[in-house]
This record gives sequence, C-alpha cells and structure tokens, in this order.
Amino acid sequence: MAIYFTADTHFGHANIIKHSRRPFASVEEMDAAIIDDINSLVAPHDWLYHLGDFSFRGGNPAAYRARIRCRNMVLVLGNHDPIYADGRARSELASLFTSVSSLLNVTVQIKRQAQILVLCHYAMRTWYRSHRGAWHLHGHSHGSLPNDAESLSWDVGVDCNDYRPVGVPEIAEIMSRKRFVPVDHHRHPLDPWHVDRV
Repeated sequence: MAIYFTADTHFGHANIIKHSRRPFASVEEMDAAIIDDINSLVAPHDWLYHLGDFSFRGGNPAAYRARIRCRNMVLVLGNHDPIYADGRARSELASLFTSVSSLLNVTVQIKRQAQILVLCHYAMRTWYRSHRGAWHLHGHSHGSLPNDAESLSWDVGVDCNDYRPVGVPEIAEIMSRKRFVPVDHHRHPLDPWHVDRV
C-alpha cells in the first residue's frame, strides 16, 4: 500500500486551463489526462489524499470520483469544494470520500521513522510541530508561491507536479533538500537556544 497526495484538479473547470496555463485544449482533455495519471500511479488499495478543489461549480463530483479507481480517497476541503456555511462538506460530496476534513494531521513511515504531515488546502507559514520537523503539504496556489528552501512545506497541486499525484518517497526527496528556519519564536529542538516549554 502506497500513499499519494494531490490537489487542485479542478475537474470540469474550463477556465482553469487559461488561468493556470495548463497544456490542454479542452476541459475534457484535462480531466481525462489528470484522471489517467491518477489511475496509472495510484492502485485501488493505495491511499490518495486530495488537498482540495476536487471539481468546480457545475461539475459533477460523483462522476469524476467514479472514474478514479482508488478506493481509499480522503478529501481536505478547498475553497471550490461545496461546503456549508460552517465549513462542513455537503453530504453529497462527503459520501464520495473515505473521509473529509478541513485540516488533517497524518503520520507516515519513512525508513522506519514516523513523519508527521500537516495537510491543508492553504499554505501556512507555521503549523503543528513545524519546529519539530513536521512537514506541511498544501494546494491552492497553483505554483504561484515561490519554493521556500527554509520551510518544510510543498505544494502538491497538479500544476506543480506534472499533473499527477506525488508519493511519499518523492515528498521525502523534496524535503531532504530543505531545512527548517523558524519564522516565529519557536526554535528547532536541536538548536542550543531552544527551550521546550510544553
């Protein structure tokens, strides 16, 4: 069983081709290419975390979900996903996924080490246990944010990753080229001036 991440598929959204300069001639071509890439990488028994903006207004989320073979698909809500005023997913959307949330912390194993991942549609400057090595995965920005070599975060959206999901080994490789530099009062526990006040 493998674990993958993606975001900002915007199924059914013709204007995203122009807005994000996607290399597709039509929304049908875009939808088919992204779904084919998902199905070629993610096996039915794998896990796929979709970090928001699954489909767009007027799209049919159920029809798109039916074309994706992965059975274990988690949705972290984005600004284009149909939600109620209190932030909960509408029941017709929630029924399509294994679970739905606005923010999610998960732990994966990398070389027998536990690694915390903080999943949100939106990019954050600080997040749960960021000063202790937790990684932050997000979407929303469609590659418009510069890659920060001093932040353990990554945009897993399709526009930043060749229109395909990103697996845990690939995320680990990306993070190995980064280093944590605090942007607030927290310090890395290995820094000599760090005092843990938990």
